[in-house]
Amino acid sequence: MPVIGELVKKAIELGGKLNSDATPIEKQEKVLKELLEKAKDTSFGKYHGFDLLLGAENPISGFQTNVPFFDYDTLYAQWWCKIREGHRDITWPGINRFFAVSSGTTSKSKYIPVTDDMLDAIRKTGVQQIMSLSHYDLPADFFERQIMMLGSSTDLKENEGFLEGEISGISASQIPFWFSNFYKPGPEIAAIEDWDERIEKIAEQARDWDIGSISGIPSWIELMMKRVIAYHQVETIHDLWPNLKVYTPGGVAFEPHRKSFEKNLRHPLVYIDTYLASEGFLAFQQRPETDSMGLVLDNGVFFEFVPFTPENLDEKGSVRPDAKALTIGEVKENTEYILIISTVAGAWRYMIGDTVAFTDKEQAEIKITGRTKFFLNVVGSQLSVHQMDQAMEALQEKFGLAVPEYTVSAVQENGAYLHRWYLGKESGEAENREVTEFLDQFLKETNKNYQVARKKALESVEAILIPAGAFIAYSEKQKKKGGQTKFPRVMKENTFVDWESFLEEAGYLQQY
Repeated sequence: MPVIGELVKKAIELGGKLNSDATPIEKQEKVLKELLEKAKDTSFGKYHGFDLLLGAENPISGFQTNVPFFDYDTLYAQWWCKIREGHRDITWPGINRFFAVSSGTTSKSKYIPVTDDMLDAIRKTGVQQIMSLSHYDLPADFFERQIMMLGSSTDLKENEGFLEGEISGISASQIPFWFSNFYKPGPEIAAIEDWDERIEKIAEQARDWDIGSISGIPSWIELMMKRVIAYHQVETIHDLWPNLKVYTPGGVAFEPHRKSFEKNLRHPLVYIDTYLASEGFLAFQQRPETDSMGLVLDNGVFFEFVPFTPENLDEKGSVRPDAKALTIGEVKENTEYILIISTVAGAWRYMIGDTVAFTDKEQAEIKITGRTKFFLNVVGSQLSVHQMDQAMEALQEKFGLAVPEYTVSAVQENGAYLHRWYLGKESGEAENREVTEFLDQFLKETNKNYQVARKKALESVEAILIPAGAFIAYSEKQKKKGGQTKFPRVMKENTFVDWESFLEEAGYLQQY
């Protein structure tokens, strides 16, 4: 009998019943006051009058009036660069030890401060997520199994006195001692920089582990499972890890990956989505009745929401200074918003780059609908990543394809625009022509702006099926293999030229 598992399960069930009765707006008001109080004596806090805001009748309104929106480039140039120079008390008290290096999905890499308070908040949210497992029908012995956390390398690089790495690597490098017996692949393998070498070491030791849950980006987890399966010459990952029951994807929508992902399993898993960004642990799926994620409203992050409309964005894709930001109490369901956060890492009214929509306002539950820079609107089509993902799911169902990766760009040829899609096919057969027609028709039926654009400036559409391995090979060429790297769903035209040149040179387009 799994005695320890029974004890842990009962503790989790008890913890799950001890949630605060505070409303979402009450939680957020408390968080903002805590942020302002902690940072009032920093350079940023003094400049923006945090001390006065704390004494105001409405601190949220005063905060939104006194503090402008920031994108990464502006916040780094005006404030975070001073931290890099060694100055203390800039946007958060003291000076942080770590900088999270973003994967650079939409642009060059970014360097985002990670404070001890942020690491504490990430750990606390991790505990909250564990407590939420009481809502799932998991056996007691599940809580005695090991957890595979496959992120970026924990071998952080020292640069100008700071330790740098992706947020998953930083978090894993700070795992508490009591968790070490559960954590796989363990600190030695997790520190290996080379992705393929790390996966090979995992494959070598996989049979010795009893994995109950896995977390990581779907494409890289799938690649790991395939190598482990091939190494041990078994049919599925469950032949090695029979107690594997839970997968927490995070980072990208899982549904486009589901078909190819589940080919590696004996049976489907419990999928629990998470939203861990370089700037913090923002949300996680808290109950099995939905695949939406609940925002973490009481742990070091103050959220604001700007309606995702053309008039609220400038030509660079940043929020306009006069855009109205809404609080958690003012949002509406099924409306897309640009996410703005202020955090215990010293990010203030920061445009994280993601768009979200509320599926349940009372539960503060959201879905990530895309990236502001992945929004395809060159000719007024107004396509979000969420709509593209839905099209991919429908396409896979229609043709029996597994398409875990895709990318699209608006390309100008002979004075006219067309959308050119590349779909990474894992399995199944279909003709490019019929896939193109289905994709075009689906988007016409589900997006009125796209339908209008197809009658005007968007003259044609092309969908080209290529091997899914092309996406992995290109990521490797860009030195962005593994970790938190996500392939861009929408490419700028100049980047798309490089991508197509790669496909041509590598022979992926020879059959077309």
